[in-house]
Amino acid sequence: MTNELYLEMSAYIVGVLAPLVLTLALRNSRKGKIRGVGADVEGEAGYAIRNYRFTSPVETAWEGIKTLAELFEQACKEHGDKNLLGTRKLISRETQVHADGRSFEKLHLGDYEWMSYGQVFQVVCNFSSGLVQVGHRPGERVAIFADTREEWFIALQACFRRNLTVVTMYASLGEEAICHSLNETEVTTVICGNKELKKLLDISGQIDTVERVICMDDDDDDDILTDDGSSSWKMFSFSQVEQIGRENPVDADLPLPADVAVIMYTSGSTGLPKGVMMTHSNVLATVSAVMTIVPGLGGKDVYLAYLPLAHILELAAENLIAAVGSSIGYGSPLTLTDTSSKIKKGTKGDASILRPTLMAAVPAILDRVRDGVRKKVDSAGGVSKKLFDLAYNRRLAAINGSWFGAWGLEKLLWSFLVFRKVRAILGGRIRFILSGGAPLSADTQRFINICLGAPIGQGYGLTETCAGGTFSEYDDTSVGRVGAPLPCSYIKLIDWPEGGYLTSDSPMPRGEIVIGGPNVTLGYFKNDEKTKEVYKVDKRGFRWFYTGDVGQFHKDGCLEIIDRKKDIVKLQHGEYVSLGKVEAVLSVSPYVDNIMLHANSFHSYCVALVVASQASLESWALQKGIKFDDFTSLCQMEETVKEVYGSLIKAAKTARLEKFEMPAKIKLLSEAWTPESGLVTAALKLKRDVIRKTFKQDLANFYS
Repeated sequence: MTNELYLEMSAYIVGVLAPLVLTLALRNSRKGKIRGVGADVEGEAGYAIRNYRFTSPVETAWEGIKTLAELFEQACKEHGDKNLLGTRKLISRETQVHADGRSFEKLHLGDYEWMSYGQVFQVVCNFSSGLVQVGHRPGERVAIFADTREEWFIALQACFRRNLTVVTMYASLGEEAICHSLNETEVTTVICGNKELKKLLDISGQIDTVERVICMDDDDDDDILTDDGSSSWKMFSFSQVEQIGRENPVDADLPLPADVAVIMYTSGSTGLPKGVMMTHSNVLATVSAVMTIVPGLGGKDVYLAYLPLAHILELAAENLIAAVGSSIGYGSPLTLTDTSSKIKKGTKGDASILRPTLMAAVPAILDRVRDGVRKKVDSAGGVSKKLFDLAYNRRLAAINGSWFGAWGLEKLLWSFLVFRKVRAILGGRIRFILSGGAPLSADTQRFINICLGAPIGQGYGLTETCAGGTFSEYDDTSVGRVGAPLPCSYIKLIDWPEGGYLTSDSPMPRGEIVIGGPNVTLGYFKNDEKTKEVYKVDKRGFRWFYTGDVGQFHKDGCLEIIDRKKDIVKLQHGEYVSLGKVEAVLSVSPYVDNIMLHANSFHSYCVALVVASQASLESWALQKGIKFDDFTSLCQMEETVKEVYGSLIKAAKTARLEKFEMPAKIKLLSEAWTPESGLVTAALKLKRDVIRKTFKQDLANFYS
């Protein structure tokens, strides 16, 4: 009996301790892993690092493939019968009117309807031929001006088969930026949706070179395609052009690697957007590099596409997914989950139906997922909340390296009992998330790691580098860093004495981040002055882009973004304040939906405009028994401002900000900052100049 008990106890101990010991051993091996090593480079003196696995920058991961057109054709021939593009069927559309008079559109969407690789390739070839037949000439440019959808991707690939340069524009652009982008690039054909066509027709008199418009929405609003004489444009539907091309095929005119594939207009956080010229070889380098980083990419993966294809992060991601035989299901930020604002109550969001394994996200989207889960947990209260908090804290302790956290069998238990429900929000199968576009907070990264059980590959790159720069590997669980250089890039830090950042700093070299490699683009379209300012070519012919961001290298070769040159403001007494750094710290407060710090050299203190988180503030007011008419009135209450301000100061002190970096006064705002409002870009970055002008009087009142 004693021996049996001993054997049972031994088996139990092995079952508990073996996974723990194995996990800790793997964790310690990851801790000591070198991910970036020194690089021998030319150009301005600095501290340069390359990816540890590649001695020279990667240009292509596919033998004999040198352009995006070749890559797509090869994939379609190799994966002909597999699903490539999927879109949900619209069952019904209705408008709901709330008590305050505001109306909201609600959609009932059905299952995904799929096109195979072979079918998509045929449509691409047809549409490509159709462009020729409707009058688009070689050398002329095409603009795609629409939300992300399968027709966007098809039109892109069709243009590549004719060696046509595609001008990409965010669907949220204002009238001035639309005219600027189209006129500067002398676009002759615009491919858009109904919503964007209406915008174009309103300003048709200000657009100089457009000759034809192709509308993606064939049967949604036929009247809009009818020529009423208000413009001289020829109007076609997407299906018309595809049919014309099918009946009158034209041989492909494939591009060379050095041909410009895309002129991508940045979202314009300051002034009018700039057009970045990307060659086929530029984008292919980034696509190839990312493929070497994400583990096991292939035919079993399903990617949820909802970010703007006019953003290089999404454009590169979809080209990569198509290249490896995976499937792309299209959605939108407003239909992403079952509780998204455009989803009719009782029906399913995109993620629940698609059940993706991969997705890209900007931090703002992941923050919303985190806040949504926390709101639901807090509202449930009682045993459910206590169980969630216990599970979360146990897993957090483990990830942070504690022996007493949840490992092995306990980890599996919490995953099944608690986090399985959270994973279901995004379909339950997510295995990897790519985050880019802005810094991801440590709190959100840990939350996603624990609740979704998936690693986050946090990347750093810019439109000017085709999103290529750095990328954190799947086994790197650290927070606050953006990984080692991608295999296509070298990362160099150069001294910035004025900001106090030097490559000789200890314990880590610091300086302005400069990115070099085949992914570095040609420059800005028709803007030589700005191009020469931030692009340099060394004596080896290697292109470098000066980012204006400030970073530091860790011992393992991973980069951390610590500042931004353009966001530095000198206060009255000579102290320097980094607006972006302070905003990142203060945004940790649960009461903050968005925030802009403001400072000028004529005063000794900072102030802040704070867009309040409605869910968090109303929950606080409910707990305190505070009565209010609506959210706007709640934000104006003195006790509310005091509570939010206290939370900001707490976050500032936790991050050890200097006193002069902390806002002395704040203004609480109830209206969200959206791309439609013009206060943030499509990538949700602050448009500081626009915000300053919009809230000019409020900012003036701070200093009166």
